[in-house]
Amino acid sequence: MSRSAHPAGPRHGDVLPEGHYQAPPADLNALDPKVWSETVARGADGVVTVGGLDVNRIAAEFGTPAYVMDEADFRSRARAWRDAFGTGADVYYAGKAFLSKAVVRWLHEEGLNLDVCSSGELAVALAAGMPPERIALHGNNKSVDELENAVKTGVGHIVVDSYEEIERLAAVAGRQGVRQPVLIRVTVGVEAHTHEFIATAHEDQKFGLSLTGGAAAEAVRRVLAHPGSLELRGIHSHIGSQIFDTAGFEVAARRVVGLLASIRDEHGVELPEIDLGGGLGIAYTSEDDPREPAEIAAALADIVRRECAAANLTAPRLSVEPGRAIVGPTAFTLYEVGTVKPLEGLRTYVSVDGGMSDNIRTALYDAEYTVALVSRTSDAGPMLVRVVGKHCESGDIVVRDAFLPADLAPGDLIAVPATGAYCRSMASNYNHALKPPVLAVQDGAARVIVRRETEEDLLRLDIG
Repeated sequence: MSRSAHPAGPRHGDVLPEGHYQAPPADLNALDPKVWSETVARGADGVVTVGGLDVNRIAAEFGTPAYVMDEADFRSRARAWRDAFGTGADVYYAGKAFLSKAVVRWLHEEGLNLDVCSSGELAVALAAGMPPERIALHGNNKSVDELENAVKTGVGHIVVDSYEEIERLAAVAGRQGVRQPVLIRVTVGVEAHTHEFIATAHEDQKFGLSLTGGAAAEAVRRVLAHPGSLELRGIHSHIGSQIFDTAGFEVAARRVVGLLASIRDEHGVELPEIDLGGGLGIAYTSEDDPREPAEIAAALADIVRRECAAANLTAPRLSVEPGRAIVGPTAFTLYEVGTVKPLEGLRTYVSVDGGMSDNIRTALYDAEYTVALVSRTSDAGPMLVRVVGKHCESGDIVVRDAFLPADLAPGDLIAVPATGAYCRSMASNYNHALKPPVLAVQDGAARVIVRRETEEDLLRLDIG
């Protein structure tokens, strides 16, 4: 099922222009199960299937580009996190990774809670039937309207992020005659080994109240000064995203427990909850090595128990917030190849019918992805490619460096795995591109859960 070879750029064991050696995979037709969702496979005819449905049929019916979600994989990962932490802890799915009404229903059915960070995310959660007491609201600059809506709705807790928000929320809850449960987001000073823009616990950034500078302790005093309208339930910490090592969580937990001990000593109160956030990494390429939920749960629970025992505290109820770790691996983005442009001595540029409007992460975070030819197999040799989009930006890159068969041609379908998180949720209309649909596939059938945008959608917002 191969085609005649297209002139290609560098081949086996290339030294990339940036000076990094990269060897091609032994088998370009193989699909690494660490990177792809659990029901993805290559059929006997060479066409990749997901949930028993082949990608050629998906493209023919729904078009490209499209985000293709493996519903069984999503549910399996949600259950794995729920079961790993058990009844003694709470798992909140971080809705910012990707949220839709269908996803909310899956979460509800699999027993997870939900973390939202805007009124829009809250509206989706409520429209899909998530009980408000199982919702937490985040955000570093929540408006009065957002706070009013959250309190009126009855969200389970609100994570406060500033002195101003404490006073706003106290006033809002007071007007509504509600005693609103809150957590205080604390900046613990942990340097997570991740990209600068997704490391969130060092001192020089917008989130949280500094532990070392005393702002966190002062925030505790200010919340406790409103006993009629605010109920301080615990402390929240989040050290960053795409993290593979729990060592940073151990340092964060130790510092959070230290704050709990000082709160007990100053105020005579033992807080019943701590939230260590999310940020656990996934495999975007075969080089990534994420940890399993059961391993993570055991490590975090042990850290909290150990630190609380040392501080002579009753261990509080633990919460975590996986988002990417659940939804990230469950989806791939399906593209059609439009042009194949070899640059002698450099690489071959493969242009697809999407780009930075449906996946900004490569441009924003220098994120790494892999890619595969999925509409057929090929026995051609490997060529070094850069998968790029159709936007008017030289930085419009989807996959910076990868290998595809040298006979790749316009009309072929390729897929980029691990695009379930922060792709559709960060999608844009740059160049007035239309956002792709999100398809849920299970048991040989696909259905649209978020429809493709149309030009009428764009024009409807432009009132002239």
